[in-house]
Amino acid sequence: MSTPATPSVLFVCVHNAGRSQMGAAFLTHLGGDRVQVRSAGSAPADTVNLAVVEAMREVGIDISAETPKVLTVEAVQTSDVVITMGCGDACPYFPGKQYLDWKLADPAGQGVEAVRPIRDEIEQRIRGLMAELGIEAAA
Repeated sequence: MSTPATPSVLFVCVHNAGRSQMGAAFLTHLGGDRVQVRSAGSAPADTVNLAVVEAMREVGIDISAETPKVLTVEAVQTSDVVITMGCGDACPYFPGKQYLDWKLADPAGQGVEAVRPIRDEIEQRIRGLMAELGIEAAA
């Protein structure tokens, strides 16, 4: 009896410092080892947005050790689902991949108060994505 392949999801935004980091963190937190998660940016920042780190800490997820990563062709090719978050034409496209474009406000330069609603919307979208992919949320 074979087990189904673990789906892989790549989150992409321009700086890989806010939205894509939150998406990856929620999916990792909720999906555990039932999903492979990556995130990257088309023009990565030096560090993750501190207001984003604080907003995620408020919901019990620590992303303070994460660092923005550069988007590679290989990352896209090895992912089943690619979720873009406002990177426009900078995101590479490959036939046969499932692409989702999540229109979300950019938390760059915003305080934690402005990041909270973005964080909460991302969590809801992640839960919907998990249902679509048949991934049960961790308890």
